[in-house]
Amino acid sequence: MSGPQGSPLLAIDGVGHRFAGARDGHWAVRGASFELYPGEVLAIVGESGSGKSTLLGCIAGRLVPAEGRVLYRGASGESLDVHALPERRRRELMRTDWGFVEQHAHEGLRMDVSAGANVGERLMGLGERHYGRLRGTAERWMARVELDAARIDDSPRAFSGGMRQRLQIARNLVTRPRVVLMDEPTSGLDVSVQARLLDLIRLLVARLRLSAVIVTHDLGVARLLADRTLVMREGRIVEQGLTDRVLDDPRDPYTQLLVSSVVTP
Repeated sequence: MSGPQGSPLLAIDGVGHRFAGARDGHWAVRGASFELYPGEVLAIVGESGSGKSTLLGCIAGRLVPAEGRVLYRGASGESLDVHALPERRRRELMRTDWGFVEQHAHEGLRMDVSAGANVGERLMGLGERHYGRLRGTAERWMARVELDAARIDDSPRAFSGGMRQRLQIARNLVTRPRVVLMDEPTSGLDVSVQARLLDLIRLLVARLRLSAVIVTHDLGVARLLADRTLVMREGRIVEQGLTDRVLDDPRDPYTQLLVSSVVTP
């Protein structure tokens, strides 16, 4: 794991969001601020309904904040206000510099095309049209995420849940994004499958020096993967800091309750 270095890659500045029709002016997220640095992994933890996935949606440009800004430092050093970008430019950013790993892999994959086509599609979005290069890169990335490259022509429908999640990771990382957002990437998987997937994510993040934001309700995932951890409750960040400090010496009463509720063998 690495600590902050240089200027932040992402700066989340006072972001708030409330859904249309919310009763009593309820905010799903309010006043969220933090930074993500190059090569850093940040976990956002909290109970269901704490606002962590809503915050991730605001960061990704999928939800429009009612207040605040999401600032991204582009490859050339310019500061980009993600929600002020034209829709075409924002979509281009999400296909190139950014990746998003869905909680449910079928939502992040095209289920009616082959595994290889899923991996190659983002490369085609960058202009690659050579069939041999596309296929060769897809085979290498399938092997890299521990999938049998001989199944390159198989549909994702023929894959298990863990295999689909690894395929989704390959699809996102093939363009070497600078930022990867992950929404509960191990949720719903068997314990043994979770362990293998977490080891894979940790390995790829380190090798590729990715910056990542991982939403999870599992404090074990945060401890294994994250340099820093944010704790959310009722839409607000109640504590943030180095992961070991937050989990071993929590300051906020809610964080203390969250940590103490984890049953250890």
